[in-house]
Amino acid sequence: MNVRRTAGVLSTLLLAACATEPARSPAPIVDRTRSANAPAAKPAPVQNTNVAKAAPAVDARGKSYTVKPGDTLYSIALENGLDYKEIAAWNQLADANLIKVDQVLRLTDPADDASSVGDSSGVVIRPLRPDGGAPAASTPVKPDAPVAIATVSYPKALKLSYSTDAATVARQAEGPTQGAAQAKPAETKPVEKPEAKPEAKPADNKPLNPATGEEEIAWSWPTVGKVIAPFSDSSKGLDIGGKLGQPVLAAGAGKIVYAGTGLRGYGKLVIIKHNKTYLSAYAHNNQLLVKEGDNVRKGDKIAEMGNSDAEQIKLHFEIRRFGKPVDPTKYLTAG
Repeated sequence: MNVRRTAGVLSTLLLAACATEPARSPAPIVDRTRSANAPAAKPAPVQNTNVAKAAPAVDARGKSYTVKPGDTLYSIALENGLDYKEIAAWNQLADANLIKVDQVLRLTDPADDASSVGDSSGVVIRPLRPDGGAPAASTPVKPDAPVAIATVSYPKALKLSYSTDAATVARQAEGPTQGAAQAKPAETKPVEKPEAKPEAKPADNKPLNPATGEEEIAWSWPTVGKVIAPFSDSSKGLDIGGKLGQPVLAAGAGKIVYAGTGLRGYGKLVIIKHNKTYLSAYAHNNQLLVKEGDNVRKGDKIAEMGNSDAEQIKLHFEIRRFGKPVDPTKYLTAG
């Protein structure tokens, strides 16, 4: 009886202990698909799409021009930003004044239009034979053709006795000697070091305008005076007032591509080609001080102001980009 009572008391105590045990937290879940030492992935950097890029110079000129009534080779060259001598050479014109209405003139160098030997697809274009037949196909190599194999001859083995020393073996392998005297080693001459050549200097590249991507020109005003007529689509340039004989200066460095009176309405005219993009024109001069082919620097005196083919003394000044007139005030600086 006491045993049953004791067992009942123990059972009651065990149940009470189980009921008072604190709740256990669940075991943590570990992701084993990634290494424990692997760093956390960084977010991809966000690219700034608002960065402005320099716009390349766009050449809208055509490759040819059809002569219209009233055109001259000089006016065509000015309107397309070219040297009239280049146009004459490209079109094989013996006389620059002999062009006809409806005549088609090329405005690009024929060397730039050389035909290619293939296209973008990688297909090679073979020229026809002189007799007009199809191009001869290359002779294919037969895969089953026998291939010549070079044979190499080796020296025969020498049967020597056990008492033969190493020196005798070496002499017998070399063959019979041609004389008792041994050949003297060739005298070695000191190697002459080539003279160090001066390093070539890098090309003097002109800076590019970050806004347009074009070759930058340091422009300056071509003369001193008041602007009496601003730029417009009809005027194509600026009119600057002044005195007779006043110096006319090159607004930028370049080459004189025209100096004469061949363009109607411009009087005595000077045109400077600064690069492949820009020309500048100086009209109505009283006297020209340069000739075609001369190279000038910015600020060089190229003419004297006058009123040739004009009603008053003035300088008509133009800047042309790819032959199209632009407002000079957007390019000129003081000095």
